[in-house]
Amino acid sequence: LDPYTGGMGTVAEAARNLACVGAAPLGLTDCLNFGNPEREDVMWQFSQVILGMREACLALDVPVVSGNVSFYNETEGVSIYPTPTVAMVGLLDNVEFIATPWFKDDGDLVVLLGSKLGEVGGSEYLKVVHGQVAGRPPRVNLTLERGVQRTCRKAVELGLLSSAHDVSEGGLAVALAEACFGDPGIGAVIELEPDGRPDDLLFGESHSRIVVSLREGNYRQLKVLASKENIPVTVIGTVGGSQLVIGNLVRTSVERLRNVWSTALERCVK
Repeated sequence: LDPYTGGMGTVAEAARNLACVGAAPLGLTDCLNFGNPEREDVMWQFSQVILGMREACLALDVPVVSGNVSFYNETEGVSIYPTPTVAMVGLLDNVEFIATPWFKDDGDLVVLLGSKLGEVGGSEYLKVVHGQVAGRPPRVNLTLERGVQRTCRKAVELGLLSSAHDVSEGGLAVALAEACFGDPGIGAVIELEPDGRPDDLLFGESHSRIVVSLREGNYRQLKVLASKENIPVTVIGTVGGSQLVIGNLVRTSVERLRNVWSTALERCVK
């Protein structure tokens, strides 16, 4: 739908995943998969993806150390979607300080680093629920992305966070659900109300967002870190209970969500 934005977002998300554990990116390798490059539209997709990836690599200071390209991926003349795949490696200065994706303790605050905005263009929600591959994918604000990642890494380094989970495929609702799947699982009550459409809030896949949880006493220090990077930081709820509740939009048990999540592949291949 927008190969330049897509290529940029692929790099940004890989780096964001590293930030969620507290690691700084060292380098990446890529596998760029496309259809027949003799077609002008395919070659345009390929060139735009590379330009978008380059822009993100420069902004996030991540060198490309290797990679490969796979062309002519098509069936009966129909190309696959342009598919840039990125693997990124990072460094933890102190392995004793690392974040994991799962909520830990009753009473922890749930905080959103980044914007509350959700954009559903090109999203999993549109494809799975409405059968549409359409719209403009969320654009990447690389200044905001860099600030969100730096804030998360510093918060992990200082031992402020109980958990960190990036918002990507499926949007905020899916990120929150996955954060409930620890051992044992634990729910959360989220009080964030939509400014616009509820499906934008729940399933929009805007970049530069990380859901973190932390003790209430650590929030002030997190807010100071966020202000230094000039990024939004919002308390959106609290950890606790056996349900995931998101305003008046979602109320369901963690066990039910975990069952849907853990059996998805089995159900798809039956």
